[in-house]
Amino acid sequence: MSSVWVIMKRELRSYFATPVAYVFIFIFLALTGLFTFQIGGFYERGQADLAAFFEFHPWLYLFLVPALSMRLWAEERKIGTIELLMTLPVTMWQAVLAKYLAAWCFTGIALALTFPLWITVNYLGNPDNGVILAAYIGSFLMAGGFLAIGACLSAVTRNQVIAFILTVSLCFMLLLIGHPQVLSVMQGWVPQFIVDAIASLSFHTHFASIKKGVIDLRDLVYFVLVITFFLIANAVILDVKKSN
Repeated sequence: MSSVWVIMKRELRSYFATPVAYVFIFIFLALTGLFTFQIGGFYERGQADLAAFFEFHPWLYLFLVPALSMRLWAEERKIGTIELLMTLPVTMWQAVLAKYLAAWCFTGIALALTFPLWITVNYLGNPDNGVILAAYIGSFLMAGGFLAIGACLSAVTRNQVIAFILTVSLCFMLLLIGHPQVLSVMQGWVPQFIVDAIASLSFHTHFASIKKGVIDLRDLVYFVLVITFFLIANAVILDVKKSN
């Protein structure tokens, strides 16, 4: 794990070596504030919770996370630095895990910087901080799932724009299939067990459960399996591309 740690630190420092990291964080914080106060009606709701804040996280991540993940491998392959990376005494799996963890850590930093909202809601009322903590954990896990998908699809192509479009498309599908309006269309003519199976594949379903304050083992397993599957696929794709 020492090699993973070294590459992870290098990657994380590289984010802050350019204005890209600060622009990403600024946009994320600005949009969360806009959605929470203007669209979510934080003050108008008159409730001491952060439901209006977490409600829009899936849709924020739908575009911001692919914008972050599209450069992970597409840029490395385009400028040829992936060959340099592979000459280091690390395995493909270590490189994939390190770059992924660096991106996930960076996303966690952006999420943690929303703490003024938590302070605000505690100042205005007496919220259930256990529910808020669970929602933060769910949001972080969902961002990790999106990042794993984005990293995998970034390895497919040298073009960052294509990687972005592919990631947004797949993540949108995995969000939409669990939306109540979509599931209601299938009910009545599709067997219920199929509807439940489709809903279980959705980011929206599992995040909605966690943000209520219920950290179910099934939800945790879902996110772990999604992240693991796409990271393994990422390593396999890079290995195939390297041998071609």
